[in-house]
Amino acid sequence: MVGRQLSADGSTVLATTTRGYAVRNGADEPVVTGGRFVDATGRYYVYQASSTGKQYVDAVQRYRTDDVRVTRSVTAASVWGANLWTPGTGNGVVTAYDLEKRKTVATVSTGAPCKVKELQVVGRWIYWNCGPTGAAGVYDRTAKKKITVPAGPVLVGDGYLVRHDRAAGALMLTDFHTGTAAAPRAVADLPAGNTADQRRLTWTVDKFGGDIAYVGPDKAIRIVRSGVPTQSLAKIESDVDGDSVDAKGRNGGERWGSVWQLNKPARWTFTVKDARGRAERTITGRGAHVEIDWDLKSDSGAYLANGPKTWSLTAAAEEGGGRYTPGGPLGYNGGLQGFHDQGYYSYGELVTLSSSGALTLHFTKGKGTFDFKASGSGWPAGTVAVPFGDMGTDRCAELLVRMPNGELRRYQGRCGAAYTPSNSHTSLGKGWNAYNVLTTPGDLTGDGRTDLLARKASTGDVYLFADDGAGKLKKGVKIGTWSAYRKIVGAGDLNGDGFGDVLALDKAGTLWRYDGTGGGRVKARVKVFSGWGASYNAVVGVGDITGDGKNDLVVRDTAGNLYRQAGTGKGSFASRVRIATGWKVYKGLF
Repeated sequence: MVGRQLSADGSTVLATTTRGYAVRNGADEPVVTGGRFVDATGRYYVYQASSTGKQYVDAVQRYRTDDVRVTRSVTAASVWGANLWTPGTGNGVVTAYDLEKRKTVATVSTGAPCKVKELQVVGRWIYWNCGPTGAAGVYDRTAKKKITVPAGPVLVGDGYLVRHDRAAGALMLTDFHTGTAAAPRAVADLPAGNTADQRRLTWTVDKFGGDIAYVGPDKAIRIVRSGVPTQSLAKIESDVDGDSVDAKGRNGGERWGSVWQLNKPARWTFTVKDARGRAERTITGRGAHVEIDWDLKSDSGAYLANGPKTWSLTAAAEEGGGRYTPGGPLGYNGGLQGFHDQGYYSYGELVTLSSSGALTLHFTKGKGTFDFKASGSGWPAGTVAVPFGDMGTDRCAELLVRMPNGELRRYQGRCGAAYTPSNSHTSLGKGWNAYNVLTTPGDLTGDGRTDLLARKASTGDVYLFADDGAGKLKKGVKIGTWSAYRKIVGAGDLNGDGFGDVLALDKAGTLWRYDGTGGGRVKARVKVFSGWGASYNAVVGVGDITGDGKNDLVVRDTAGNLYRQAGTGKGSFASRVRIATGWKVYKGLF
């Protein structure tokens, strides 16, 4: 004969059988027989076997390597989440042992006049008895109150218990959720059966909700509602993954997996958002068991942009009250690069060239300053660098470098490592000395790839060189004539429309913004600042260095002071903030 206890999501969580039970450790443990499951919640269970006279406490180890196995003498026992409840020292005392932390975390005096013989724990409720016909009660851990309930074989639900009155042929429900046991009431007709204890054989209770199930005379399973209000939605136990992920699997995996066991069924939504609060992945489900196995991709199946994310779980009880809303930060690596990103995160990097030939990547921790760096030596005077995007498939951004002889090279992305002239590279042609501006606005064409802008010195004509998707640049397309501008700066997406934008500084000190259209062109210019930039000899659209997901601007004045102007995300910038001094030593800022 096999008996089952229904879980909140409808699956079977308990079975009683006389067949052999092979314990998880295989050859390390004997096969036991004549056993039964005593209790289970989520992934934890209590099992005892007559052949060994022992009680086994363990967990279903799907995707996990932790060992919580406990072998102990047979006593009253119940699991709620990761806590194993057993009798303590003295009459009525019970203790909770955390199976994960491996220590006792609670001691409760229930008021029982005996050493407890049976335990059933459901959230705040601790049911005890002194034997099949002895005293019985419930201790409310929230109200710290003792409640007397009828004796006999019972199963406990949330705020009630059910007893099989074999003489009356009925299942009798006692409601104690108010703190006082109401008079028992019949909820179903059920004959006496062949054994003194029919629990989990012909009837059972769902301790995660209000359902009672029993086998009718026609052998069909019937379900009735208890009518008792459940506790507010809450977590029983959780196993939450770490606060950083690597889509390339550098930390040993390419998924983010977490599990929550709730105290009753709920509808839930798991959401990942970027630094600007935009949802990038949403997973939904229902039930008391929440399991997230996220493949680190967006809803459309694409990798996300690297950088700081947040995750949240919003669970709302299907019946009764309560919401459960955990969440936290999540660092995302190994995905798509941010604008001006040469590292392994989405923050922008500033590139400098010194008089000694050192090409240096200056990295930020996302607080608006440059905190560490990596340098490669051997670069000749006159080298011009353009931090670009990934032109291949390795999700590492490339660096374009124009050599003094006019050759434009594409250096294979190094994901944060420094560059030297001998690193792996591909020539993109010669004659690039004809251009006095080389900069990337980000994606101007709307194809998701980074593009290059170049201004011809002789005419002031500006050309767009689009990434061809095969590691090269397409033929240049003229998009305007901007000979009047002192500086032309690719700045990435400044207004949040997903397309790259361009800044241009005229001789009168007015800073203009050209918004990308996504079709390889720019819109009419919009004034950003007047009387700006007279003392600046370098202006760089550096990407996001403040960690808010908005692209920023870095400028250097003639005194060698370095300033940050944080992007607002609406096409403009905040007031400047000095972040460094002594930067006159650098011949170029890129």
